[in-house]
Amino acid sequence: MNVFDTLNERGFIQQTTHEAELKDLLNKESVTFYIGFDPTADSLHVGHFVTIMAMRHMQLAGHKPIALMGGGTGMIGDPSGKTDMRKMMTIETINYNVDCFKKQLSKFIDFDNDKAIMDNNASWLLNLNYVKLLREVGAHFSVNRMLTFDCYKQRLEKGLSFLEFNYMIMQSYDFLELYRKYNCRLQLGGNDQWSNILGGVELVRRLESDSVFGMTFSLLTNSEGNKMGKTVGGAIWLDATKTSPYEFYQYWRNIADADVKKCLSLLTFIPMDEVNKLSSLEGAEINKAKEILAYEVTKIVHSEEEAKKAQEATRNAFSGKGASGSLPTTDMSSEELKNGIDIVTLLVDKIKLAPSKSEARRLINQKGIKVAGNIVPDTDFKITLDLFNDNALMIQKGKKVYHQINIKE
Repeated sequence: MNVFDTLNERGFIQQTTHEAELKDLLNKESVTFYIGFDPTADSLHVGHFVTIMAMRHMQLAGHKPIALMGGGTGMIGDPSGKTDMRKMMTIETINYNVDCFKKQLSKFIDFDNDKAIMDNNASWLLNLNYVKLLREVGAHFSVNRMLTFDCYKQRLEKGLSFLEFNYMIMQSYDFLELYRKYNCRLQLGGNDQWSNILGGVELVRRLESDSVFGMTFSLLTNSEGNKMGKTVGGAIWLDATKTSPYEFYQYWRNIADADVKKCLSLLTFIPMDEVNKLSSLEGAEINKAKEILAYEVTKIVHSEEEAKKAQEATRNAFSGKGASGSLPTTDMSSEELKNGIDIVTLLVDKIKLAPSKSEARRLINQKGIKVAGNIVPDTDFKITLDLFNDNALMIQKGKKVYHQINIKE
């Protein structure tokens, strides 16, 4: 099967330029393609993971990825999908984030023996001659047309800075540079990048008189159209120190029934006939599909060992046996618990299951907190040493969030 068909069947593809030409090219030869990653944080998150999976599908089909670090574009900030201007980062922060991205991407993409390329647009963007750029590139961009694109149009009311207005030109120049340097013929990205990708495709075609292409992918949204990968605590990161493998596993284990097929298709390598069978399960049976999804995604991102530990911890927590390993835990001393500690202070200050004391009281009053499987009766309840079994105590928030306290001397 052509990789185009594979990506299409799994629900990746949203828009393409010159679809018939592109499909034919992917069928006939190994194509060098690129995806850009602006270093806006020190870790990739699950929103990036869709494009990483697409990149992996392309590489497995014999095509050559370029992972382009945005050390240059990150100095400006992409206005796409933003209602306000991005916070400006220092060069030191950008370079640190780039290094973090490089390490993470190397887990998913095979860079050995020239099978993939990693580059940084800082190497050409930061040294550009501005007047030369305006003459070579700026003449090919219509301001009237640029202002019709969503990434700019939605910002006009609040104010669009000239700084951000240049972003599309810089990204388009990236494609031109990669074409000239590596014969890169295809740019991939999330669907919010469509206008930027169009700019690059058109620029290369005009200046080099050659056929290059663009393709965008589905953003990771749930059945209600909201972006996935966010929790009350923030983003779901691919870095285990920012989102633990257990928390990562739990996120996928607890998604809505309606999102199972999309996530299995985009975020795993499970064959589509099996995806269709799993996503057609109903009632309590759909939980089997969610467990497989959580296991497979955690295995790809964190390793099979971490996936097994997270799965075991989850099963133990749901069965009331307690857990170890991947389950979030907090160590406390018997001295701290000698006179007992009130449940509100514990939830807020010690194990951080509630952001404030008022929220902790609300959870308790609504019977949303359990200790050792029993509902906490009121806000005066105290955690005491006699509640512990083998120096461990399980705290549960709602139906799905567990936290274990261990007594350590």
